[in-house]
Amino acid sequence: MNIKNFSLTLALILVGTTVFAQQKMSKEAINKKVDELLAKMTVEEKVGQMAQITLDVIGKGKDRYNSDEPFSLDKKETEKALLQYHVGSVLNTSNNRARTPQVWYNIINEIQNVAVKKGKNKIPVIYGVDEVHGATYTAGATMFPQQIGQAATFNRALVKEGASITAYETRASAIPWNFSPILDLGADPRFPRQWESFGEDPFLVAQLGKEMIKGLEGDDNDVSNPFKVASSIKHFLGYQVPVSGKDRTPAIISDQALREYHLPAFKAAIDAGAKTIMINSGLINGVPVHANYKILTKLLREELGFKGLVVTDWGDIENLYKRDRVAKDNKEAVMMAINAGIDMSMIAYNYEPFCDDLVALVKEGKVKQSRIDDAVRNILRVKYELNLFEKPTTNIKDYPKFASKEFEKVAYNAAAESMTLLKNNNNTLPLSKTAKILVTGPNANSMRTLNGAWTYSWQGEKVEEFAAKYNTIVEALQNKVGTANVTYLPGVSYKMDGKYFEEYADKMDETIAAAKNADVIVLCLGENTYTETPGNLSDLYISDLQTELAKKLAATGKT
Repeated sequence: MNIKNFSLTLALILVGTTVFAQQKMSKEAINKKVDELLAKMTVEEKVGQMAQITLDVIGKGKDRYNSDEPFSLDKKETEKALLQYHVGSVLNTSNNRARTPQVWYNIINEIQNVAVKKGKNKIPVIYGVDEVHGATYTAGATMFPQQIGQAATFNRALVKEGASITAYETRASAIPWNFSPILDLGADPRFPRQWESFGEDPFLVAQLGKEMIKGLEGDDNDVSNPFKVASSIKHFLGYQVPVSGKDRTPAIISDQALREYHLPAFKAAIDAGAKTIMINSGLINGVPVHANYKILTKLLREELGFKGLVVTDWGDIENLYKRDRVAKDNKEAVMMAINAGIDMSMIAYNYEPFCDDLVALVKEGKVKQSRIDDAVRNILRVKYELNLFEKPTTNIKDYPKFASKEFEKVAYNAAAESMTLLKNNNNTLPLSKTAKILVTGPNANSMRTLNGAWTYSWQGEKVEEFAAKYNTIVEALQNKVGTANVTYLPGVSYKMDGKYFEEYADKMDETIAAAKNADVIVLCLGENTYTETPGNLSDLYISDLQTELAKKLAATGKT
């Protein structure tokens, strides 16, 4: 990464800011507005601000889990959520697929029109999405390496620049809140989200996490700048090291290990001004983190001094009684989580019980009004800081550099710097343009596996649909040395409509026969895409079929 490339993107961002010239509100002015608004709100309105729902809930369709295509809002369900229950936040895309910036604008603008124009207090919704390696839920956006790839660059400036572009393109999609960066310590390679992390070095995670926050929020954390977003550092704390190596399962972590290894990155991010934080879905030493007052209040608020918004992960208050069995029912689970220090619940679907139960808990004195006021104050403050009260929605027409060649070049630089050459025996690389090359393996002709999960959809299974203009490894080699010199046979293929580990022999005998006529074999092994619980695994070995393919190719004696 050189200073020219960094300066170019910085200049592009600065040029556009004149379109949105505005006066930044002081902290004092924001706090005054928050307190004035809070004083007008009923307990029901305050509780609604603490609720976050997924988009499908208010979409037209057969149920709240799936919406019709093309997506449109259900007027009755939207008004019920936003006006009757006063829901303060919406997340995610509909039907697990990327949308164009214009479609995002249409959806979010319609939501804001209901909340702001029809709502009694005219409070805008805060919309959030997981944009973890670029604006990953926006069709046509610039994609960067996953965080583990960015960590391999060891390049602070490049990570910051990529985050700045991500913020720009996320705001171009009308989305002001990004659930990123991931600051978990990627210390267990079995964990199905290890590749989402910056790796296992606490210092590296802290340094690159801090740079990503600067890129997303700006050096001065002025997220009223419409080219910046509010970040959400996650998943506080100790999420990626459960005993089983499986997602959302119990961890045993000593206080010394928690503080020495897992805490530094979050402390650095809080010191860097991160606006929001998302909580670990699992348990530490037998206590669900979402119900852990010691971690959420004593450590996070009082010791680390975090002043921002604390949000749960997906359905995690409900998990306190359905999965962890520490609460007898939803009402007790809500009481435990809110009293522990949660500000906003990522309920996802069934928001009515959360709101009804929390209102009842306040009226019964089991959750103090002051705790509700603190939570809502944190939520409203972020909304004011994002300037959502003045400009609830941003429009793609004001973002001319979306998906530009300049942005693409930065992504290319990040990908190039992330590559690590382990060996180059006999000067095999660079490949000769006259060499006969056999390209094989399940990852050889797959855009999906080059991008990973959180790319156009949750598990990354829709990448081929959205990334057709880019090159797989086979296509890139054909472009470089010519199609006449490149033979492609898969040998092994993934079952794309099955689980991530399902695969089958695909012309393996033909592949071995073709190897005998090749000068060079490019063998592309690995995994299909996955994340979270669907990616749980019990071992790290390359599959039997891929191992068989590799051994048979090695036996040919070719390079």
